Order: sequence, then C-alpha cells, then structure tokens
Amino acid sequence: MRKNESPRPSPSEGPVAAAVGTAFGQYGVLSWPQARAHGVRHCDVRRLRRGGAWGSPYPQVYSVRSLLPSPGTDDMFLSVVMAAQLATGPRAFAGGETAARLWGMRGLRRWDGREVHMVIPARGTQRHVHGITLHTWNVPEEEVVTRGDRIRLTSPRRTLADVLTRVDRDTAVCLMDSSLNQGLVDDEDTEWIETTNRGRRGCVNVRAWWPLADARAQSPLETRVRLVCVDGGLPPTALQQGFTDGSGSLIAVVDFWWEERRLIGEADGVGPHSTPQALLRDRERQNALQLWYPDVRVVRFTWRDLQRPGYILSSITRAG
Repeated sequence: MRKNESPRPSPSEGPVAAAVGTAFGQYGVLSWPQARAHGVRHCDVRRLRRGGAWGSPYPQVYSVRSLLPSPGTDDMFLSVVMAAQLATGPRAFAGGETAARLWGMRGLRRWDGREVHMVIPARGTQRHVHGITLHTWNVPEEEVVTRGDRIRLTSPRRTLADVLTRVDRDTAVCLMDSSLNQGLVDDEDTEWIETTNRGRRGCVNVRAWWPLADARAQSPLETRVRLVCVDGGLPPTALQQGFTDGSGSLIAVVDFWWEERRLIGEADGVGPHSTPQALLRDRERQNALQLWYPDVRVVRFTWRDLQRPGYILSSITRAG
C-alpha cells in the first residue's frame, strides 16, 4: 500500500454492515440465515466473535454487542426473547411466563435475566436449546399474535390460561387482577380460560381462585395484602374508595376501605411511594383526610409486612 493511501475496504464490510442493520431492528440480535442472506461468511462471523464485536447467545444466533440494550432493562428482556425466537424457528412463539411479562401482566417474580419460555408447533420438531424452556402446547394459530417488533407470542387470554395452572394461588390472583385491571382480559375471556384449561392439572384450583380476582386492584402488593385480609376474615368493604372534601372535590382514592371500622388501608410499594414527590403527596393527602374525616384511621402496609400476615390482621383489628 502506498504512503497516505487509504486501506481498501474488506469485501465483507458491506454485508456485515447490512447484517448489523438487521440486528438494529431486532434489539441487537440476528440469526445466521439472516446474516448469510446479506452475504456474511462464516469467516466473517469467526473474526467478529474473536474480536468481541459479536456474541452468540444461542446456536446460530448472534448479538451485536454495541447494539445490545443495558442489562436489567425492558429492552434487554425483549432482546433475549427475540434471540430465543430466532433460535427456535419461524413457527415458534413466546408463551407462558415470558408472554405474561411481554403483556405487562404483574405478579410474577422478578425476571432472572435468563429464563425464556417458547412454544414450538409439535413435539419433536425442535432440538433442545440450552437456556430456553420449550413447550409443545397445542395453541391454535388465532391465539398467536405478532407485535410490531416481530416478536410472536400467545394472546393475553391464552397466556393467562397457560400460566395460571403453573403458579401458586397468590401469584395467580395477582395475574388475574393485573390482566383485568389493564383490560387485557374481560369476563368473557375468563369463561374461555376455564374451558380451555379443563382437564389440565390444577384447573380445579384455578376455578376456585377466580372469585378472588378484582379488576380494581392496581398492584400485586394490593392483591397480596387483600388476600391476607380475606384469609383472615377481614375482607375490605371496598377497593379504590374515593374521599371528597366539603365542596365535593376528590382529595384521595385509597387502596382499601373498611366501612364499619372507619378504616383506610394503604399498600405502599417501594417504587410508587419512595420518591420525595410521592412522599410529599402521600403526606398532603393524609393530612387532608384527617382534616375532613377526623373519625377515620389509616393503616399502611409494605412488602415486608407480607412476611408476617398476623401483623397485618392485628393492625386492622386494633385500628378499627
């Protein structure tokens, strides 16, 4: 090469750039068939992996490290799901707990950063893929939807049907409450879910749990506190009860209300109630309640209190 002469571009740079463009629209991941369609060669992939520019979360699936979302973010979860979909084939789709998280159903334990549930069309059509839980559920095509980002997943009602038989009661009711509150399912869907799950292990338990669900619940903490109260014989009279001032203006909407006890209950989650602004609003609201309703008392519960249900029940009985 002559002095001051620019190096000639590698013949593979164009194909690699095109492949990276595909990964850009897929949360930083792409499959080997997609890369090959752009003209990327095996030697290119080996070079990129040796240099650390590309990774390989699953066989024949590659991640462009510079495009990957930050760990622990929602986009990182979507990246892992997209990679799993590419690894399991074009007819595969997310289901179970993974689909529930994609729909925003609240109540499951925090995602561990690895677990992905994918459904494949029929038993024996896909080899085992390390890091992916494969299911061979018989899901009608009309119960599979495709998001705008090309992630395929089960419909909300099918997702709920598949998850409810796999979790404990409290988690199941949290998912029911969340799905109803967000409008992901309605009363007609609950009947469809019961019919769909008929004969599945755990379906009898799920049928008994539906009467405990309440669309007014706005968080898993509210649901779990309510279940403690129901189990202890102290169900709230109302949820999301509104209180007004002398002019009829709304001053507060509270999580729980026991009418006979003249008692308000609040579920204080770490996120919504821990910021300085939230603490200020909570204090102002409670002061207004005490001003306009001096005979009303307030009890507050946190996630830690769920570890001692007796404390929750005794707080209600003593305060009321």
